[in-house]
Amino acid sequence: MAMSGTYVAEVPLKGSAEKHYKRYKSETHLFPDAIGHHIQGVNMHHGDSDSHGSIRSWNYTCDGKQESFKEKRELHDANMVVTKRGLEGHVMDQFKLFDIIYQFIPKSREGCVCKITLIWEKKNEDTPEPINYMKFLKSLVADMDDHVLKSSA
Repeated sequence: MAMSGTYVAEVPLKGSAEKHYKRYKSETHLFPDAIGHHIQGVNMHHGDSDSHGSIRSWNYTCDGKQESFKEKRELHDANMVVTKRGLEGHVMDQFKLFDIIYQFIPKSREGCVCKITLIWEKKNEDTPEPINYMKFLKSLVADMDDHVLKSSA
């Protein structure tokens, strides 16, 4: 079993890349109301809602378990990329490195694709690969699409 790896998935979305990027960049406070079955809380610790280098924590449910994740974010507006670097929380108990990268790529017609990249390195061999977290991220992104579409109608 690998000690480190990278997972990449693409999730097709009906909402525009710009609207999705805005949601992940500066409207994370909407996540608990929009997709409360995934995200129960988002708390800002440093910076503001759309600043590069801001630090926030998330309370979420993965595989029926309540967990938390504290992240430092990096933003790249030109390419509509949000990177979340893991600092603390349940996954950081098991992983030395846990970075989540969302890139919203416009389609030629309507909608977009969210390219999710999960980069990880385990602390020990007994830790399972984070396949369940990748499934969680794909589901979260897909479920947020409905909320983005409703809010832009």
